[in-house]
Amino acid sequence: MLYREERQRRTSYKADLAIFRWKEDRIGMLCIVLAAFAVVPFVAPPFVLQSILIPFLVYALAAIGLNVLLGYAGLVSLGTGAFMGVGAFACYKLTTIFPDVSIVIWILASGLFSAAIGVLFGLPSLRIKGFYLAVATLGAQFFLQWCFVRVPWLYNYNASGAIEVPERTVLGIVVTGGNASVEARYLLLLAIVVVLTVLASNLIHSRIGRSWMALRDMDIAAELVGVRLMPSKLLAFAVSSFYCGVAGAVMMFLYYGGGEANDAFNVHQSFLVLFMVIIGGLGSLIGSYLGAFFISALPTVLKFGLPALGIPLSGAAAENLTFIVIGTLIITFLMVEPLGLARLWQVFKRKLTTWPFPY
Repeated sequence: MLYREERQRRTSYKADLAIFRWKEDRIGMLCIVLAAFAVVPFVAPPFVLQSILIPFLVYALAAIGLNVLLGYAGLVSLGTGAFMGVGAFACYKLTTIFPDVSIVIWILASGLFSAAIGVLFGLPSLRIKGFYLAVATLGAQFFLQWCFVRVPWLYNYNASGAIEVPERTVLGIVVTGGNASVEARYLLLLAIVVVLTVLASNLIHSRIGRSWMALRDMDIAAELVGVRLMPSKLLAFAVSSFYCGVAGAVMMFLYYGGGEANDAFNVHQSFLVLFMVIIGGLGSLIGSYLGAFFISALPTVLKFGLPALGIPLSGAAAENLTFIVIGTLIITFLMVEPLGLARLWQVFKRKLTTWPFPY
């Protein structure tokens, strides 16, 4: 009886097209955001923040980027990891060339460099689609990954070939480098993810988002009703690559704290983000969060949760078990519920609104 839409009449098109049309949804989302900012960093142990919540936010941002391209525009990409790497290297170069500029500005600016590369490799989408487009983006993955190793200028000619994250502050608080606390990194990352999620949601509900969905459903019909295919496809690649680039920057600066980008942004990373979108649900921002949380938290839960319950499990066995679970779920969702966890959440909400009556 607490979740009802009675007496919540919408009398305008603006209200009918709102992102959260029900009062309970708005209140619930506000409570979740406030708890994430004001409660979680002071209650959750540092291990939970570092091993579960921070990677969850990073992958959620990458999954949103891929979902914009695959779920809303219907364009396949297997180069997500490479575009994330472009953002990481761009942020690294910008912070070393302009050390006095805020790291937040360079994290967001790194997405622009990734967007430009995404548009360049998105040009084949004007002539090909489906499997052939997937192969083209996979070629971009291998080419960019080769550049990450063979172009020493990208990592400042370091002998180790790795990105060395410098120490930077925001409002006088250290957020990157070895002296940055996990709480500060979590709060900065959370703020970036929330802002970019709001921007993505408004973009999807705008005319641009509707043109992407028309392009996804049937590109010929979309062109007949006035959708310009070339700008729409290239804009989808640009927006998707922007989000992936920012995700790569925050992954290297706020999660890993440095390392070899060749290992962090390889083809395995591309497929991992793709699995998040498939399990979470295509064409759903909530699905991006659900898929990212499930896959990013699963290895940690298996590695440390099962031994805590008395089930011995080594690190290698936990990794192999993770692959088995993810593969089984992908096959199951593709056969039973192609729309993923997001659809299950919608069904649960519908049952909640009609309870105790059957649905």
